[in-house]
Amino acid sequence: MAEEHRCQAPKLCANDCGLLGSPATQNLCSKCHRDLHQSSSAKHAVIQTPTPSSSPATSSSPLEVKDEQTAETKVEKKAAVEVRPNRCLSCNKRVGLTGFKCRCGMVFCGIHRYPEEHGCEFDFKAMGKQQIAKANPVVKAAKLHKI
Repeated sequence: MAEEHRCQAPKLCANDCGLLGSPATQNLCSKCHRDLHQSSSAKHAVIQTPTPSSSPATSSSPLEVKDEQTAETKVEKKAAVEVRPNRCLSCNKRVGLTGFKCRCGMVFCGIHRYPEEHGCEFDFKAMGKQQIAKANPVVKAAKLHKI
C-alpha cells in the first residue's frame, strides 16, 4: 500500500494555483488549505446580539465585555514585561542587559550580585533542604511481626 502511494504522480492543487496538492489536504496545496480553514472558521463565528432587558443601564453587549477583557489582559501583560528594573538596587548603577537577578527577586550589578554583597534575606539553607527532601523521599520497610 505504501508503494502505491509513492508511485502515484503528484497532482496539482484543486484551486489551480499551480502548486502541488496532497490527498491529506483534500487535493489542495498547503496555502489554499490554510486559507480554506481560515475562511470557514470566520463564517462559523457568530456575533450574538444583546437581549432586551428591563433596565437599559445594566445591559451590555458581548462585544463590550470582550473588549474590556482584552484590555485587562493587555494591561496585565504590559505590567509583567515592565517588572525588571535596569538599575542595581544597592548602588543604583545602570545594569541594562547585564544585570544579575538574585533569588530574592531583585536585580544587581556585577559587584553586588553575590548575596553577601547586597545583604540578601533569601533563605538558601531552607531552599536546599526542601530540594534534598523532594529529591530523596523517605523509604521505610514494613515492620515484621515477631513470631
